[in-house]
Amino acid sequence: MPSRIEDYALIGDCETAGLVAKDGSLDWLCLPRFDSGACFAALLGTPEHGRWQIAPVGEVRKVSRRYREGTIILETTFETAEGAVTLIDGMAVRAEHPVLIRCVRGERGQVPMRLHLVIRFDYGSIVPWVTRLEEGGIKAIAGPDTLFLRTQVPLYGENHSTAAEFTVSEGQEVPFWLSWHASHERWLPPIIDPMKLLRKTENSWRKWSKGCDCSGPWEGPMLRSLLTLRALTYAPTGGIVAAPTTSLPEQLGGVRNWDYRLCWIRDATFTLYALMAAGYKEEARAWREWLLRAAAGSPDKLQIMYGLAGERRLREWEVEWLPGYEGSRPVRVGNNAYQQFQLDVYGEMIDAMYLSRRIGLEPEQAAWNLERAVVCVLETIWQQPDEGIWEVRGPRRHFTHSKVMAWVAFDRAVKMVEKFGVEGPVERWRKIRDAIHQEVCEKGFDRNKNSFVQYYGSTEPDASLLMIPLVGFLPANDPRVAGTVACIERELLHDGFVRRYQTHSEVDGLPPGEGVFLPCTFWLADNYVLLGRRQEAEQLFERLLSLCNDVGLISEEYDPTTRRLVGNFPQAFTHVGLINTAVNLRRQVGHPAEHRIA
Repeated sequence: MPSRIEDYALIGDCETAGLVAKDGSLDWLCLPRFDSGACFAALLGTPEHGRWQIAPVGEVRKVSRRYREGTIILETTFETAEGAVTLIDGMAVRAEHPVLIRCVRGERGQVPMRLHLVIRFDYGSIVPWVTRLEEGGIKAIAGPDTLFLRTQVPLYGENHSTAAEFTVSEGQEVPFWLSWHASHERWLPPIIDPMKLLRKTENSWRKWSKGCDCSGPWEGPMLRSLLTLRALTYAPTGGIVAAPTTSLPEQLGGVRNWDYRLCWIRDATFTLYALMAAGYKEEARAWREWLLRAAAGSPDKLQIMYGLAGERRLREWEVEWLPGYEGSRPVRVGNNAYQQFQLDVYGEMIDAMYLSRRIGLEPEQAAWNLERAVVCVLETIWQQPDEGIWEVRGPRRHFTHSKVMAWVAFDRAVKMVEKFGVEGPVERWRKIRDAIHQEVCEKGFDRNKNSFVQYYGSTEPDASLLMIPLVGFLPANDPRVAGTVACIERELLHDGFVRRYQTHSEVDGLPPGEGVFLPCTFWLADNYVLLGRRQEAEQLFERLLSLCNDVGLISEEYDPTTRRLVGNFPQAFTHVGLINTAVNLRRQVGHPAEHRIA
């Protein structure tokens, strides 16, 4: 059985990512090519589906771990009866091919160690051909992929896997390094000094971290979240994946298991805000440029998500041979939600472009041409029902949040004409903006409950309605905002955290049940700031921080009953929420929506 989700730590090189458990097992490693899947997939199956463990032999008395300051280089210290060792895990600064470095450093005594390596390509389904290297190590090849493991430790075969036993003494360093390349390439990894390369990587991460402007009481969590966003960025294109994993369940044993190794448009505005608030203008520019490239083409073909390079066809299929995390099936690759119609992404895209102008990113005429065309398409479709922000797989409805975000698109388009002098049919857009506002206030608000509701005609709340004051649809002092927050507190709070909505098949076509949704809980904290309930906002924020694991990472959801993190991990959207709420709390004047609506 794999470790608990919160027992994993992320390593990566801004193109490849892996998860290392507290027991020294690398249970998940995504390869650079999306269609190659993973060569270590024990996270979603068993050790036989691929993993790489390096750990002491015998009983471990204590385990502690940390990231090196300002980096995502992981150090895990094992204390045993014989002494103590530290396992160092990092992925080298990217050159031509990815290099994963694992090194065991002796801290005291002499500690017997064991290495067990199970390489399985294509999500655990393919056993590679393995040959020895004269210089020390092995070569594993299957289909399009080749891995090289270099080491001076003697290796031997064991039941279609690779093993080794060795002893580490105080002050000794025993390195291993794993590199990948396409099997058709005639390439041999050069003999390198892995520890020198790791030091170079450490310096690179620390140089990046020094650009962070996150001083204040929550500097540590903010910086760790920013480092996580950086690690989840695909450097060649600037796209940021929602998470490096697929099919980690929203409910243990359930079917709400989705592939999050993709880029969602709706994350754009939040991510831009988070990066710019912390001083990372170049990263914000790269994300904006990715968004423009991905959305280029016919404006009526705008998708809710794209691949790392802007790929559009993200066909979903099930990995039948993997049993899933703790039996949570199916395991999915790809995400059919890319075909859904979701009105809110039009608002998110235009809002992101408006924000980029507000924060000083250089405008491009081609960008405005695309934005204007997108708004013109929205003129003809905003009255249609859609699948909504939560990508429900039930019937289309007139979701209130979707209409609010359609209003955002026209509002920001009007503001761009007014503030930045671009050309557009501003009078027509003002009329549509006002018409949407009136309709939402009439059809999306339940006077008996004094609350906005999930969709027209519904009586149930939805956590996405917390965005109403954050995007400027209504001011925080409007009694309908306070009423909506109160309704969400009554009906969607579980142990003080926010659920997205009441899950049942009538709404989303799936069996009920999931954890509380952590990004929405950050939105509630932001609403508390707007409503002048600062003490409650800080208390809720501190509770959310307490859910981060020992190295500061957090997932999409949390199960208050089992007290476990659930959902894909680490989740970019949650870390973005953490950064933005911290910024809102440390701001002495203004409010969380000021950069979005000014």
